[in-house]
Amino acid sequence: MTVALKDTLAKAGLRVDAEEFLALVEEAASRLAPGNPEPAQYFTADQREALTEVGLDLSPRRDGEPDPRARTVAAHAVLADSALSAGDAARALGVDPSRIRHKLAARRLTGWKDQGGWRLPAWQFTGGATLPGLEVVLAAVPEDQPALVVAAFMTTRQDDLLIGGERVTPRQWLLAGGPPEPVAALASTLGTAA
Repeated sequence: MTVALKDTLAKAGLRVDAEEFLALVEEAASRLAPGNPEPAQYFTADQREALTEVGLDLSPRRDGEPDPRARTVAAHAVLADSALSAGDAARALGVDPSRIRHKLAARRLTGWKDQGGWRLPAWQFTGGATLPGLEVVLAAVPEDQPALVVAAFMTTRQDDLLIGGERVTPRQWLLAGGPPEPVAALASTLGTAA
């Protein structure tokens, strides 16, 4: 398994050894709901009745069924591995680390704190600068949206963002010089039902 994992990490361009990556996976998994939760426990009796009447299955995951948390855990691990520390971000931008913390507080950069300090997702940086229009986009992101949701949005092709007739990611759109307002409008809906 270690050889296969090393090969997979190398193909994905992740510069992390297998043991460190597995530690990231374990940490991400520990932050999620238990592996086999009882979905019914999250609802009142009336809610359970209404949900089962419309055909929802509130029974726990059965042995042999895939764990729906696996994709999220892997995404968390990759996001954490590719993130920059505040010091790394400061060096990349040529500023003092205190400027990075100030930008985080003002929501002009996004990140999260862990035991080692601030972690900033790499998608928001390009060369020695931040992504063009980043501040406009981040101002529109609802404050309750976690870094993984924002990262997934910024790196997923959107139907409303077209360059040369091709759907592009918000990051690609901004890098190509597209105005940030359409991305901000889409970002403002994160966490809302479509």
